[in-house]
Amino acid sequence: MDGARLRASGLGLGIVSAITFGTSGPFGKALITAGYSPLQASWTRIAGTTLVLVPLALLLRGRAAGRAVRGRWPLLLLYGVMGIAGCQSLYFLAASRLPVGVAILLEFTGPVLVVGWMRFVQGRSVPRSASIGVGIALVGLACVVEVWSGLGIDPLGLLAGLGAAACQAAYFLLIDKVGDDVDPLVMTAAGSTVGVVLLAVAAPPWRIPWHLLTTGVRFGDRLTPGWLLVVWIVLISTVTAYLTGVAAVQRLSAPVAGAVAYIETVSAALCAWIALGERLGVPQLAGGAIVLAGAFVAQRSVAPGGPVVEPVPYLEAAGVTSSDG
Repeated sequence: MDGARLRASGLGLGIVSAITFGTSGPFGKALITAGYSPLQASWTRIAGTTLVLVPLALLLRGRAAGRAVRGRWPLLLLYGVMGIAGCQSLYFLAASRLPVGVAILLEFTGPVLVVGWMRFVQGRSVPRSASIGVGIALVGLACVVEVWSGLGIDPLGLLAGLGAAACQAAYFLLIDKVGDDVDPLVMTAAGSTVGVVLLAVAAPPWRIPWHLLTTGVRFGDRLTPGWLLVVWIVLISTVTAYLTGVAAVQRLSAPVAGAVAYIETVSAALCAWIALGERLGVPQLAGGAIVLAGAFVAQRSVAPGGPVVEPVPYLEAAGVTSSDG
């Protein structure tokens, strides 16, 4: 496949990934409202994904899957902890306490956190355009949380959303670092296995209200079988989203795929509006647009080819640096 076709397929995969990822918040929030905790909803989501992907990876990749995992296990371990377990759990926690649209906007401040970490924790210089992007995003974030009303947003939800942002940044950097060494199927299966084991400690499966799967769960103004919501979250919002997302990053690079992923915010907000009746106010809509613009500028400024490219400290130990274009 030539370069143009490769990029075109990567763009298409990135769009599919963003739209399907965006549906997870509303569907997951319906389960949480019915009686699941955010961690239980995350464990159920990741467990279902693992049950689908691990046998598939073994069937289709065989021994090659084992060799790939052995060769890249430190990165895959970190990917499972942050890119899957951390990102999903913190996002569900944020969405359970905030409107889905606000939670997803907080998650997409990931590039801003990367720049802030580089500048204030590492003490490294960053491009002026990156600082401008951060400033723009912070103004938008102030509008999203409506600071003029005394920061009435739920503080735990705010912290969870920002934690999800850090994990989202790690998700793209880790995929780009692994590159073509591990194919999307094996990488997602390995990461899901790590995530399901990790979350089982915090959300023991025997405490999950499994009876909700056979009863009606309120999804907006209608009752929907709980199992149907879980099937959607597993097959569409996770399996499809992660496989296409990893494939997109491998074809486009982390900065470009990260930019395409901003479509997820629109998908999540629209889905929450249609399914749950959640509407964002004018300040939050305006703030969301400003946040995305600022995050986009910041992200592009620290992409390879810019004046400064620095590793994120908590990834540096695993040998993860910014993507190589």
